[in-house]
Amino acid sequence: MEGSAPGEVRMSQAIQPAHSNPRGELSAGQLLKWIDATACLAAEKHAGVSCVTASVDDIQFEETARVGQVITIKAKVTRAFSTSMEISIKVTVQDMFSGIEKLVSVAFSTFVTKPVGTEKIHLKPITLLTEQDHVEHNLASERRKVRLQHEDTFKNLMKENGKFDDPICDEEEGTVSTRDTSVQSIELVLPPHANHHGNTFGGQIMAWMETVATISASRLCRVHPLLKSVDMFKFRGPSTVGDRLVFNATVNNTFQTCVEVGVRVEAFDCKEWSEGRGRHINSAFLIYNAVDDKEEMVTFPRIKPVSEDDFRRYHGAIARKRIRLSRKYVVSHKEEVPLCEHWNIDNQVSLSKGNVEALKKMAAKSGWEVTSAMEKTKIYILEEDDILSVWVEKHVERPAHLVYHLLSDFTKRPLWDPHYMSCEVIDRVSEDDQIYYITCPVVNDDKPKDLVVLVSRRRPVKDGNTYTVAVKSVILPSVPPSPQYVRSEITCAGFLIHAIDNSSCTVSYFNQISASIFPYFAGNLGGWSKSIEETAASCIQFIENATDDGLISLF
Repeated sequence: MEGSAPGEVRMSQAIQPAHSNPRGELSAGQLLKWIDATACLAAEKHAGVSCVTASVDDIQFEETARVGQVITIKAKVTRAFSTSMEISIKVTVQDMFSGIEKLVSVAFSTFVTKPVGTEKIHLKPITLLTEQDHVEHNLASERRKVRLQHEDTFKNLMKENGKFDDPICDEEEGTVSTRDTSVQSIELVLPPHANHHGNTFGGQIMAWMETVATISASRLCRVHPLLKSVDMFKFRGPSTVGDRLVFNATVNNTFQTCVEVGVRVEAFDCKEWSEGRGRHINSAFLIYNAVDDKEEMVTFPRIKPVSEDDFRRYHGAIARKRIRLSRKYVVSHKEEVPLCEHWNIDNQVSLSKGNVEALKKMAAKSGWEVTSAMEKTKIYILEEDDILSVWVEKHVERPAHLVYHLLSDFTKRPLWDPHYMSCEVIDRVSEDDQIYYITCPVVNDDKPKDLVVLVSRRRPVKDGNTYTVAVKSVILPSVPPSPQYVRSEITCAGFLIHAIDNSSCTVSYFNQISASIFPYFAGNLGGWSKSIEETAASCIQFIENATDDGLISLF
């Protein structure tokens, strides 16, 4: 065990043909077995007693591994609570010939101690040795909060989804019935399937679940689907040798190039089997995508719910997607690579032009999905690989040119936006381009954040009716990062103001969310906060209550 930190275990495996899928890649089911075994051993190393899997969530698959390569799995206890602990899992693959190593997967699992008799075992706290240990220890607490409030958040989002009209209509072509994706399978638990506690090995159950889910997803795309992530494996109860496990998988919903498959597992002993009375022991939600023979992403057909239960799962998939998006911040602590450019006199024209064009390009993208709808406000999200963007659409009872002048003056932003503490002009480049220094409030007990941004505003071209206010971060040598703040970045954001008539307009706010500003959006996207809706309402109120004298002074 030399070289391993307390509560850390490493497993290395050479990938053999028996471990592969039809594409010659390491099968996700086999990897899940190895992940669960390694995590269990890490938990037991810390606890000193037998431990069992309570749940496995937030499994992200970044790369595939092939036959002949070497997989290394590192599992480590990030935080011990009273009787449970979180295990972080990192999987890498190394090519034996080139020596190149790549990240395959990251995951988090929760293990609980197996009581000895009636006495509960209370876990000792883990030893924090490095700064990264402290970071993960704090994030583990945030992730635990997300798990504990998951059920309430999910219920709230389901109520919200119920307000939307169902997007599937009988006349829509190319849809696939949920019944056409249903798969059932059965397994008899034998001694080789049991773990060292005598129960069915959790990794084996996950592997069987992945198999039926893959078959279900394949019925939509007619190619071999690729497991991209797992929302959650939740273990509700044990099963033992001799049990019959029945697996039911169905596609819940599709989202352009990805599909969510739900799997339910019931266990039966001999008596329960004859009576048809099973025990619900596990549920999971697996997300797949697929590529064609040209290695291009396949667009899945839309799914058509049939029964009332189908509609429940259909809307449930939408709610879970929102929760997954929000968890991206609390799941991992990624260092942000600065993308903003240096501002100087030589490139100010190109930066200003690029700022405006980037905003218009983001607004013109397809695939935006509505997540919230109120009387005057709608919120959309767009997920592209690892890039998440938000679009907030507001209807305002004020002329477009007056709204443009109010929103393009960022010194007024703190009057209606609680995410802005202060905003001052530090360089009046031209009438239409200004550089601002912005400070933001504390979030998640971190330092307050600050920004240096270029705001480029444009009036409509001839015969047009859309005003533009584009925002992006720039680097200004005269305003270096301060130790009091965390220097953050806006990649692309801004307003498009479209005139409806002479007295009203539509205001569309866009933001391509960077890692540094994600904390301000996470709760809203996850469904446990209404900060975006509240800020939008504050913006509308600010605009509609602005006095005529105040508006005239802007000209």
